[in-house]
Amino acid sequence: MSYSEQLAEIALEIGAVKIDAQHPFSWASGYKMPMYNDNRLLLGNSEHRALVTAGMQSLITAANIQVDTVAGLATAGIPPATSLANALNTPLIYVRPAPKDHGKQNQIEGILKKGDAVIVVEDLISTGGSALKAVAAVRQAGGKVDHCFCIFDYGFQKAQDQFQQAHCQIHSLLTFDLLIQIGQKTGKINAQEKAILEEWYKNPFEWGQLKGFQ
Repeated sequence: MSYSEQLAEIALEIGAVKIDAQHPFSWASGYKMPMYNDNRLLLGNSEHRALVTAGMQSLITAANIQVDTVAGLATAGIPPATSLANALNTPLIYVRPAPKDHGKQNQIEGILKKGDAVIVVEDLISTGGSALKAVAAVRQAGGKVDHCFCIFDYGFQKAQDQFQQAHCQIHSLLTFDLLIQIGQKTGKINAQEKAILEEWYKNPFEWGQLKGFQ
């Protein structure tokens, strides 16, 4: 079983993925969605954390990606970035959503050398806005960023287009399609939930309004 398949089973088993079309979740982007992914629940088990790290290492090896520094997005991207940096024996930095309004007003914490090949690590990518802001911040500080890694990627076209425009490639351990597939196989996602998610996925950013939730 692949890292992705193992992760899908674990996420569904521990409730890191929630589905509720009657009481949609409010995402950080403000949209109402019938699905919510909380990868922070993976932090509660050392084997789960190790699986995420090993999975990301395998993606790096398979794509032959140079990594001088690992950058985690505050806050949910910091734990997987830390574990990955430890495994790769590289420096670690983390990126705030915006510069601090006090002290040295840093947006990037840690030591970043100009010209370093940096990979950005996020827990999940939905619209892609947060990750791309971090990519831009690292580039502005002198780092070279061509790759962004995440635990889960919804695969929305909107995000894919923005990453392509930013010349940054997404590498995800788990995708929406695989999650649905494993959910059906394990009985964690029933036929009705599958139909709801497939309908939502065709038009995710208009779904809430069309259903009267926005």
